[in-house]
Amino acid sequence: MTRQSRSIAFLAANGWGDARRAFLAGDASDRSYDRLWLGGRRAVLMDAPPGKGDDPADFIRIARHLSALGLSAPAILAQDLDHGFLLLEDLGDAIFARVLDADPSQEAALYAAAAGVLLHLQAAPPPPGLPDLSAQDWAAAAAFALQWYRRGITNSDCDSGDFVTCLTGLMQRHADGPRVLILRDYHAENLLWLPERAGLARVGLLDFQLGQMGQPGYDLVSLLQDARRDVDPATETAIKAQFRAATGSTATDFDSSYAVLGAQRALRILGIFARLCMVAGKPGYLRLVPRVWGQLQRNLAHPALAPLARICADLLPPPTPENLNRIAQSCPSPAP
Repeated sequence: MTRQSRSIAFLAANGWGDARRAFLAGDASDRSYDRLWLGGRRAVLMDAPPGKGDDPADFIRIARHLSALGLSAPAILAQDLDHGFLLLEDLGDAIFARVLDADPSQEAALYAAAAGVLLHLQAAPPPPGLPDLSAQDWAAAAAFALQWYRRGITNSDCDSGDFVTCLTGLMQRHADGPRVLILRDYHAENLLWLPERAGLARVGLLDFQLGQMGQPGYDLVSLLQDARRDVDPATETAIKAQFRAATGSTATDFDSSYAVLGAQRALRILGIFARLCMVAGKPGYLRLVPRVWGQLQRNLAHPALAPLARICADLLPPPTPENLNRIAQSCPSPAP
């Protein structure tokens, strides 16, 4: 049975067989979403092919945890975990990024609400049994920048030992304290504005199935150093101050942790975007690389990161048009 046929059977078995259906979204994974209309009702079909790294059971577990905290994760209407299908509540189209494109003046309010969700989430006990990476694991993940971004430009490999050792040490000194639940991709294209709801429930949450244990500042960095949009520096400063005051961190400790986590995330994203082009045939992500590079340089400018800044200056070429074109040349042609 084809994937399409299975999805049709799933919808029919759950009372949505006669629904009108249209593609809604895809992302960097193999997961995709269709919107459904049936009479006056709407829903969303998640298609997460088994064995591709995204387990719908993880989505359900995190969604239920978020909902129990009074947060707005999509309700689960039906499920077929064996074949990777979920029928979800449709939270609408008011993605933060679209709302802010239409009215940039709302940025401070929306980002303050999103930061409030993080503080509420992190104050609650997390679900049991989530992955909890070591500082060395986090550093090794950032080495994607060497394995994919650098190799895509230079067509050569390098020894990542000093890089991983240096970043491991920085993580241990500045960003390796108590762990909280992090959602990992907490940014303006995975958040929805639901003004008809009250309080923290006004922020709709998407794409959290890879939630794990992590550092309190990680999702904050994801929100404020967004690979897909520029956040007003005044908003970033204000939200950092909001978060720092709520968590009782000193400015010195908070700023160094924020910079280390920001550098780790930017490095990993550089590698992921290059890999998405070189392996998955998705060159569109390369247009985002200069923004991520700029975020990396801002983080590396923190005095605590001086040793890592020197290593990155030696190993990572800047994303000039010529260098990005070298990565693009490795992009496989789409299948006919």
